[in-house]
Amino acid sequence: MSNPYKDAGVDVESGYKISKFVKENTSDKSLNIGNFGGMYEIPEGYRKPVLISSNDGVGTKILLTENGALDTIGIDCVAMCVNDILAQGARPLYFLDYISTGKVDEKIEQILVGVIEGCRQAGADLIGGETAEMPDVYSDTSYDIAGFSVGIADKDDILLKENVKDGDVLIGIASSGLHSNGYSLIRKIFFKDNTFDMHSKLSELDDKELGEYLLSPTKIYVQDVLPLLRKKLIHGIAHITGGGFYENIPRMLPAGMAAFIDVNKWPKNKIFDVVKKYGNIKEDDMYHIFNMGLGMVLAVDSSSASEVLANLNSADTQAWIIGDIQQSQESSIKLMGVE
Repeated sequence: MSNPYKDAGVDVESGYKISKFVKENTSDKSLNIGNFGGMYEIPEGYRKPVLISSNDGVGTKILLTENGALDTIGIDCVAMCVNDILAQGARPLYFLDYISTGKVDEKIEQILVGVIEGCRQAGADLIGGETAEMPDVYSDTSYDIAGFSVGIADKDDILLKENVKDGDVLIGIASSGLHSNGYSLIRKIFFKDNTFDMHSKLSELDDKELGEYLLSPTKIYVQDVLPLLRKKLIHGIAHITGGGFYENIPRMLPAGMAAFIDVNKWPKNKIFDVVKKYGNIKEDDMYHIFNMGLGMVLAVDSSSASEVLANLNSADTQAWIIGDIQQSQESSIKLMGVE
């Protein structure tokens, strides 16, 4: 007997298989997956609990994964959401994903492997999601992914601009590479203006495949930063995403304060030099677009800087003092050492 919905290009059975896959591969053994709504009980211990939410996607980076390298893009999606929540001083609680495609098949499970791993790194529960099969909107191989996350903080502990003070020290934490921003430009530089592909080996990248650098997943900073938040050692956090330094660092600054940063204080991932070279991009423009090797910048009291730095570098994390906060006529950023 024919199935009219399947004949139209939508196989509902494939969606049931995805729900079963998530149930079998997550540590959360609640009955959330498959319900009409995800449930989460607010944890105890908060005097004035405030929920902080974020939603995001991964932009055109997804176009680089259609060759089958799908197991990290879910980490990117989780990271873009939970790192924003962390920047407000909150602990991520849970995450939901939305994946749309022309055909639900094994690629969805591969994407969800990354989502599950991202949630593990963030300490967040995957409490639900949606997989939408949309023939004619997407091809069988194309897809999009978006995420939504909620975190929690005590009202008195939320990081506000007013917390950042004159004389605060700025500490930068290493990124894992390009993260998930600027990929429309990245694709133009390498695949349109130049004749590279994902398997190209560049001497500037130690003869490693270009795709290894371009698909490196976004670093999730929860395990590094949350202990510092609990100790109340952080005044402000800037998550360096789209818009680079110039857009994101001023977002944590109060009126009359500027961030003075020496760009020679930390090593840069080689991919940024390669992007600058083959894209013929001015160095100042690079800081307008990319994270330039720092995924997060923390503002901390000068008396706490050594402790914060020691905590961040006690494991594999790389962090450096990169500048400070000074009084200024406007909330701005001053980069020293940029040609």
